[in-house]
Amino acid sequence: MVHLGTGEVYGYEALVRAQQHGPLIGAWPLLKAAAAHGQARAFDAHARKTAIRQVYPQLGADQQLFINFAPGVVYNPDICLQTTFAACREVEADFSRLVFEVTESETFPDLGLLRSILERYQQEGAQVALDDLGAGHTSLSYLTELRPDIVKLDRALISGLHENDRRVPLVSALIGYAHDLGIRVVAEGIETQGELTLMMTLGADYAQGYFLGRPAPEVAGLLPQAARFWGPS
Repeated sequence: MVHLGTGEVYGYEALVRAQQHGPLIGAWPLLKAAAAHGQARAFDAHARKTAIRQVYPQLGADQQLFINFAPGVVYNPDICLQTTFAACREVEADFSRLVFEVTESETFPDLGLLRSILERYQQEGAQVALDDLGAGHTSLSYLTELRPDIVKLDRALISGLHENDRRVPLVSALIGYAHDLGIRVVAEGIETQGELTLMMTLGADYAQGYFLGRPAPEVAGLLPQAARFWGPS
């Protein structure tokens, strides 16, 4: 994730992958397998701890680590925090540089419960983010109910966006509404310089997408095309 005002890398999102005698296995089949075996919560805890252990030591100063969790594995935050704190102690990670990102894979089970969990994370110093605003089950009401620090605009709103696109007023209104609530906005799915420029014009705070960087086993800087965008003219 890149700060649109400065071009500096604000943080990285941890993506779960596995490999056993073949190609990489992505998050969706892993989550399905964990759920099928009744191990969704254990899988979530393992993925979270692994992300902290593997990625946090690679971060630059003040960069954030975004860690996903699905609404379906919401549980007692005390248990989650215990395992998370233990992983933080192992690598001397600052809990305030973690961002817990609620992924929108299903309807949220209980907004009151979810709000209490997010507030607990915030009380401990972490930030919270809400994924995929403007698509699927994620609603504007979740911004006022959950009050995340950060919200991500769904890539379907951004893909192919141009100045005369009918989606522009909607994207602009979503950004303005989030800002009115004190919530910062990430534009996901940025794949072209045109999309990046337009999101800057519309006032998004951060951007994420293949124009800026691609998934990799180790933390890396901006892709050359993105670095040139903020570099000397």
